[in-house]
Amino acid sequence: MQEKEIVLSVNHICKSFYDNQVLENVSIALKKGEILAILGENGAGKSTLMKIVSGIYPAGSYTGTIEVQGKEKTFRNPRDAQNAGIAMIYQEINLELDLTVAENIFVGHIPKTPRGMVDWKRMKKEAEAVLKTLGIELDVTMLVRNLSASIQQLICIARSLILNPHVLILDEPTAALTESETKFLVDILRKLQGEGISCIYISHKLEEVFHISDRVVVLRDGTCISEYSGPEYDSEQIVEDIIGRKMEKMYPSVPKTIGEEVLRVEDFTVPHPYNKKVNIVDHVSFSVRAGEVLGLAGLVGAGRSETLRAVYGIMKKKAGCIFLDGKELAMPRGKTASGYGISLLNEDRKRDGYVKSMNVRQNLTLSYLDKLKKGPFIDKKKEKELAEKYFKMLHIKAPSLDAGILSLSGGNQQKVLLGKCIITNPRVLLLDEPTRGVDVGAKSEIYRVIADLAAGGMSIVIVSSELPELYALCDRFVVLSNGRVSGELEKEEASQVKIMNLSCKQTTGRNREEIRG
Repeated sequence: MQEKEIVLSVNHICKSFYDNQVLENVSIALKKGEILAILGENGAGKSTLMKIVSGIYPAGSYTGTIEVQGKEKTFRNPRDAQNAGIAMIYQEINLELDLTVAENIFVGHIPKTPRGMVDWKRMKKEAEAVLKTLGIELDVTMLVRNLSASIQQLICIARSLILNPHVLILDEPTAALTESETKFLVDILRKLQGEGISCIYISHKLEEVFHISDRVVVLRDGTCISEYSGPEYDSEQIVEDIIGRKMEKMYPSVPKTIGEEVLRVEDFTVPHPYNKKVNIVDHVSFSVRAGEVLGLAGLVGAGRSETLRAVYGIMKKKAGCIFLDGKELAMPRGKTASGYGISLLNEDRKRDGYVKSMNVRQNLTLSYLDKLKKGPFIDKKKEKELAEKYFKMLHIKAPSLDAGILSLSGGNQQKVLLGKCIITNPRVLLLDEPTRGVDVGAKSEIYRVIADLAAGGMSIVIVSSELPELYALCDRFVVLSNGRVSGELEKEEASQVKIMNLSCKQTTGRNREEIRG
């Protein structure tokens, strides 16, 4: 069989940030029509390598060479990489929400008439054509804000295809997508593969990677550790390569006793942030007991995150009551539930989690400052001792407590934020996508912490779009569909199929159009 053409190769790439060697002698080749997955823990060097390939880190800031279709290329900026046929689609959907679909597809490449005016007719026609190649029929004059995350992700791909790329780089493209949306995206990538487009695919979802990729390369500590070809992957060996040690068990089993009810939420109703006539959460009720891990399941847009945010008090509710130990909480307007022993880990750590200008110690102790006061000042000794305790307990990998939060990998940033939530020893812990964008090693450590907290009697509510994760961690499940409770399952009667069926169930008592944002 004839060997496929190499469309992209990186050769002996080395990259440092000051004294920190991030990539060391990395060489990878990508074949025509291949989907190559690059795996590794956060901080392994995957993103740095992709930023070099896509021109974000310019030639001269690293050593080594890049070849496209056998010819050495020098990328001074992302435009050079695009001109060479390389397009990158980032984890964070970077669209202008208040522009139309067509305008977003052509941003930076607006077609002009001979007189130099915007050629709106051509823009609309070509936007519709490129979406059609992806199997999507969509009104390209719609504002992107009104579309679901999966459609927004496909618009990012369409924007890349306008440039006629040979190579697509996708960084965590399914992080915010549901299982069905992920399947649709995978089908699109298979279609592009059939047309000869090559893909570099980065994801922490190993089952997804094994399903879609033709080949896997593992990076660890900035070096290439191993390479495997599909379709038969040894998942245990690949996980061991990723984290550098043998993992005995992904989901820890810790003995615990589930006690009395701690938190009860009754008839919570939350208006949609962009349409006050529509309720994104509609008369939702649930309870959680001491030592229990409750899974709040459902599809994206079902109202899971909004429920947690409204219970905590950072999203306005129309109606509903919260009871803690049987007593109703009367939270003053503008206050959160933190003063009542309820803590929330937000789903978006970059937007709602850490303070970028602060170091690890300051971010860890941010929620505990009131108890660290020494007169008008902070007791620095006490703050350092407390931060060191959680730094060690959570196995946070950082040079020191004084390291800037932005210098940490995504998984270690997430562990800092988890520490910030539990440092106050809350009665109830609300976790919204606690392992989103986190590598397999950090996931295992976060699972251990969750199990230990529950064993210690803490009540925990988890929202996760990774159904296997949710099913493995939780003792009971409340499933939301279209903002209402569609069912409740005990662990013994639950299965992933039953949870998914309830997630897709059409609830009654609610008349509204589908919320697509």
